[in-house]
Amino acid sequence: MDAIKLYDEVSVRCSRLTTRAYSTSFSLGIRCLNSKLRDPIYSIYGFVRFGDEIVDTFHASDKKRLLDKFRHDTYEAIADGISLNPILHSFQKVVRNFGIERAVIEQFLKSMEMDIDKKQHDQASYEEYILGSAEVVGLMCLRVFCNGDDGLYQALKSKAMKLGAAFQKINFLRDLNADFNGMSRVYFPGVDLTKFDQDTKDAIEKDIEEDFRQGYEGIMGLPRSSRFGVYMAYVYYRALLRKIMNTPAREVIESRIRIRNRHKIRLLFTSYLRHQFNLL
Repeated sequence: MDAIKLYDEVSVRCSRLTTRAYSTSFSLGIRCLNSKLRDPIYSIYGFVRFGDEIVDTFHASDKKRLLDKFRHDTYEAIADGISLNPILHSFQKVVRNFGIERAVIEQFLKSMEMDIDKKQHDQASYEEYILGSAEVVGLMCLRVFCNGDDGLYQALKSKAMKLGAAFQKINFLRDLNADFNGMSRVYFPGVDLTKFDQDTKDAIEKDIEEDFRQGYEGIMGLPRSSRFGVYMAYVYYRALLRKIMNTPAREVIESRIRIRNRHKIRLLFTSYLRHQFNLL
């Protein structure tokens, strides 16, 4: 292995490590992709995770300055084709190799910036936040899955955005307590979490169900190399949504709903069988 390939591999290893450390469920989905697709998706996750950590974790630091530097370093890495930040180095290779647009990256960074100061959303800012924090991440991944087939990308684009939106809205429901009590954030527009009730919860869940319906249609249109991995993520989030739906509103606001690891393994096994026998 020559020196630059070694550096490329070290950088991707950092993205893999980041993914596995922060998200067991997302890691599980990546492992179900074709082996050639895994490292590019690890690299996308590493990038978005670091951006998210700036605004969610580094409370003792100047988040705006850190995010501005992260934005600058990201675009510099893409322009130069190299970065001494291994997460950005592996990400820029994916951007350049698969044609991820700058506008998509900028939309993501804009949503991260919204998290610094914005604590309550109206409908317009909520939709913009979902677009940047989730829908465009789905588009980044879709570029990898389509591997240069722009016609397929355009056909599946709206469905990929809906699936990303569904995942993010479930995260919001799961993390209501941490977001509200830990960071004073309320993502759902017009919702007073001090009066969070079953009717409010039901309305949010109905909206997610529609996103899921359209997202599932998109999964069925994916190449076989990526379909099972994305379907696995879909199955996990569907199970999480069902658990949230079966949990009273007061309990959802007071605790974080989780899927146990042994349940994840069962989901993987049954999903694999459905995939192998073309029963998705």
